[in-house]
Amino acid sequence: MARFSSIDGGILDGVSATTLWTLRNRAGEAKRSDGVIRDPWAITLFDAIDYDYPKFGRPDQVHALRARAFDAATRDYLTSHPKASVVALAEGLQTSYWRLGGHGGLTGSTWYSIDLSPVMELRARLLPAEDHIVGLAQSALDLSWMDRVDATHGVFITAEGLLMYLQPEEALGLIRECAQRFPGGAMMFDSIPRWFSNRTLRGLNLSERYVAPPMPFALSADEGVALAGGVAGVKVAHDVRLPAGRGWFRFASWPPLDRGVMRRIRPSVTLLEFG
Repeated sequence: MARFSSIDGGILDGVSATTLWTLRNRAGEAKRSDGVIRDPWAITLFDAIDYDYPKFGRPDQVHALRARAFDAATRDYLTSHPKASVVALAEGLQTSYWRLGGHGGLTGSTWYSIDLSPVMELRARLLPAEDHIVGLAQSALDLSWMDRVDATHGVFITAEGLLMYLQPEEALGLIRECAQRFPGGAMMFDSIPRWFSNRTLRGLNLSERYVAPPMPFALSADEGVALAGGVAGVKVAHDVRLPAGRGWFRFASWPPLDRGVMRRIRPSVTLLEFG
């Protein structure tokens, strides 16, 4: 791993700064002997960026487990579509490309990394340049990125930690545009339940020094599945459960609990197949 002089993470603000929150949680898990993820590059980035990480409050496993769920679905799609393009919307400081094997594990595939300029500048400074990665410094809502994507052999789109920060019409509009533009492709995103969205709209303090950005878009697991047939171009929708973690996270993943109120109030991950 390369060594870096310390870089000020304060160049990120607003929603962009939440990538440091998820980075802290992934790196923390990766450093544990019993951690739920192996992510060497997350550790490197975490150690290289000087930031007030404790303001994000107590670490937990959820972002690492979420990353593993996205990795598994991406790997499955690339197994059946080995030359497909992967589009990582609002990728932040995710390191999925390297967890999936990097250049050696993604031969024939192109990875499109999309985020705002300050985030892309950090990625360029801290992560290795790869021939298979195309970096695009723009908002996911600037749909001109679609013109850059080679969809000849399939497209797998990830929106990890993105849609909840959008207005409902923006989030659903992005899903609809992706479905119509990339038939035969797939899209994966995570969602928060309405009770949690409402808390963020009132002001959710992760600590005495940090208030989470508002998250206006909420979707339950069943509402995610209902996008099939409800959004033009979405053929099939799957509710994807997170891998089992430690302690409470292992208990919460027990399938018999996923019904009624528990199912409605939990976060969800949805995988869409486009017709």
